[in-house]
Amino acid sequence: MQEFQAHQTLRLRVPNEAIPIEHYLRQPQRLVQAITDPRRIDPLDDGVYRLSLRSLQFLGINVEPTADLKVWSTADGTLNLESVQCQVRGPDYLSFVNESFGMTLKGTLKPQRQDSHTELTGRADLGIHIELPAPIKYMPDPMLDRAGKAFLNGILMTIKHRIERQLVEDYRAWVAATLRRSDGATQSSLRSNLAQ
Repeated sequence: MQEFQAHQTLRLRVPNEAIPIEHYLRQPQRLVQAITDPRRIDPLDDGVYRLSLRSLQFLGINVEPTADLKVWSTADGTLNLESVQCQVRGPDYLSFVNESFGMTLKGTLKPQRQDSHTELTGRADLGIHIELPAPIKYMPDPMLDRAGKAFLNGILMTIKHRIERQLVEDYRAWVAATLRRSDGATQSSLRSNLAQ
């Protein structure tokens, strides 16, 4: 059984908007869509989403990992993410890998409000354990370790870059849409009151 671990940290400065980002971080479905392609997300239960990653190369083997992620926020606005189940899709000869495959993903994203912006600090830890088929499992340990870490870091870097590109843009779009709905509801209420 081989085990591989990797982690990434994130610091992101988000300009303050009319609605604090803590409210946005309490919208798990938006967050999940901001960190990956929405076409690769399936909502399961309340706060649990199935994430299907693109086909990845791991030691010459094509695999398509899927993970069920639980996403929730705490009272201080910290977003938490944790994998609750995972599996690998791939060629039929990989079916035995699923029996001895495990993946863990834990992440946090914490807001720290400043005068003109909010600093988001995050950390994600990703680990897998897997029974590798021969002849791959006979490769030297340092080579396996490098390949495993590169594989995991590739997944984490993809998520990190997407957060850096998408989160601020999606947060601003959410604020604008929320304010439009709020203005529309206020105007509708005023018209209703004037009509009476």
